[in-house]
Amino acid sequence: MTIRQATEADIDDILRLLRQIYRLHAALRPDLFAGQRRLTKYNAEELTALIADSEHRPLLVACSADGELLAYAMCAIERNPDGLATLYLDDLCVDERHRGAHIGRELFGHVTELARQRGCYNLTLHVWHGNAAAAAFYEAMGLTEQYRCLELRL
Repeated sequence: MTIRQATEADIDDILRLLRQIYRLHAALRPDLFAGQRRLTKYNAEELTALIADSEHRPLLVACSADGELLAYAMCAIERNPDGLATLYLDDLCVDERHRGAHIGRELFGHVTELARQRGCYNLTLHVWHGNAAAAAFYEAMGLTEQYRCLELRL
């Protein structure tokens, strides 16, 4: 398996995986996701811009030996007013056909190393309530709860 920065040639496969994530989120929170006109978090044009901004928005992909895109990790390097850097893991998806093969673990290791190389203080991410598999994966990777975001549905 190869892990590398995404290119524009990867966009169709990334969109395919974004649709998988959309379906998962729509099942967890149909009030927020189901029925949306847009079935992916990013469209092709937005992905092109992300790929072009690898300094601030690294987008890594994991590919099999024969070139099949197996997973992606979308990141954002954020700085607080004092200059402290955080790598925010915006999205990580392993193709549902390849889950359980430790692809996510290897990709997450590359994301962690990228954060260290970029001088980040920490790595943060959000997990939707009810997505127990994702929460368990990230906890197994060593992440701990930083804070909780609560809501009141009106």
